[in-house]
Amino acid sequence: MDKIIEPKILKGFRDSLPEQEIRKKKMFKDLEEVFSSFGFVPIDTPALEYTDVLLGKGGGETDKQVYSFKDNGERDVSMRFDLTVPLARFIATNKSNILFPFKRYHISKVWRGENTQRGRYREFYQCDFDIVGSDSPSADIEILIMMKTSLEKLGITGFKIYLSNRGILNKFLKINEIRDKSAEILRIIDKLTKIGEEKVKELLKELIGESKCNKILDFINPEPDFDKTLDKLITLCNGDNSETERLKVIYKALKENGIEDYYVLDPTITRGLDYYTGLVFETFLAGNRDLGSVLSGGRYNNLASLYTNEQIPGIGASIGIDRLISALEKEDNKKPQALCDCIIFNIDDDLTGLLYKTAAEIRKKGISCEVYPENKKLNKQFAYAEKKNIPAGVIIGKDEKDTGTITVKDLIARKNYEKINIQDGIEKIVSIVREVKS
Repeated sequence: MDKIIEPKILKGFRDSLPEQEIRKKKMFKDLEEVFSSFGFVPIDTPALEYTDVLLGKGGGETDKQVYSFKDNGERDVSMRFDLTVPLARFIATNKSNILFPFKRYHISKVWRGENTQRGRYREFYQCDFDIVGSDSPSADIEILIMMKTSLEKLGITGFKIYLSNRGILNKFLKINEIRDKSAEILRIIDKLTKIGEEKVKELLKELIGESKCNKILDFINPEPDFDKTLDKLITLCNGDNSETERLKVIYKALKENGIEDYYVLDPTITRGLDYYTGLVFETFLAGNRDLGSVLSGGRYNNLASLYTNEQIPGIGASIGIDRLISALEKEDNKKPQALCDCIIFNIDDDLTGLLYKTAAEIRKKGISCEVYPENKKLNKQFAYAEKKNIPAGVIIGKDEKDTGTITVKDLIARKNYEKINIQDGIEKIVSIVREVKS
């Protein structure tokens, strides 16, 4: 007998069980409804790209995490590590067929060879939404509003969106004659929540000296509210500039919409990737800061210049689907996930056709319905339904067939509605399912 192969999965990769996949697909559906309501359209790009195309502007840390190899044609290829760089390549490739400003969304898998932890895997879903072809504050505002709307659609509460502006920091670095060290400084500041202030201070002192290190620590230390923090940044930058004026416009619009409390001006937010040029943001859940940002991004006005001489500005955000699912699964009060709405029990092999005909009528009402495939003891069929958290059941025997009725079972409340008119029975099923989902 041949040796049995041990079934195993690579570190950082995982299978997705039905309960997890149903939750994920529901999230995708909800998000797509939000994006469509804002006039955004879907796109897709290949999982595999030429390495020199994909890594043209990833940044040193990112390059180390990319899965790269030679394919069967000896070409250097890499798996996409995010959905933003492929977007830039997509824009350059298809710009003659795109209407600008281009509002897109993209939900798909990406791959990074990073250390795994709760909510962080090496294969995971990202969900991006971007506005390309506009450098207006209005585009920034729309993305920020969509971030809030998307999280609320998913039933997420207790979140804060922390934002800053890379342009303001770069202005400050230039004033203090350390603009040439910006890439290293940005990456050190970006690690603040991971390694702590003392380690950040140590790294900055080593890079630029104690005096300038202290100036940066003062710059990134936020004040009690948005306005006071912005005033401080203006002072440290020797007065207003185009980026601080832009933040004023953005915050004014947020206040006019009555949603300003969701947004915090925090100069420690820098984002580690090199391609961001202006507004940057990260989103944290209350009580889950250790999980990391669940929704982040920023403005990248020079990204497409990697692939085209035409400057095409853009801004976008990325939702960490797996991190959000991890946070939701942590809740103790989450409802059991029903894997189907209704089940038709099988008690008579001669009635198989009628069972499937009834199931089709139930599905017309938007209710998912399955037929148990074998005529087994009812207690085994009930146990199957219970394990799948199915709320409604139907029994059709010879008596029901002869009278043109069905027996409906509320499997949660354990109530029976025996031999009722088929249409009334279906309405009862709809009522049971709606009660469970409400």
